[in-house]
Amino acid sequence: MATKEDLNKEITDKISFISYIIPKFAGEYKMETQEAYFYLKRYGGWDFLLKHWWALHTDNPFWAVRDIHDICEQNGGLR
Repeated sequence: MATKEDLNKEITDKISFISYIIPKFAGEYKMETQEAYFYLKRYGGWDFLLKHWWALHTDNPFWAVRDIHDICEQNGGLR
């Protein structure tokens, strides 16, 4: 059974990764960070990121950004 410390560490790790990868995504696709956040929300990248952050954080950031981009593109994103 997960302890409170384990859950807090997972939450902290998740927030750290998301705080890291959104600006990476924004930079790759020439967006402001806030614009990238709304783009991800609109085209399913945010939900994908929240659901699969653990796997994404183990990958090279370049490929994590590409995976998120592919999900957005499949959902109508144009960048």
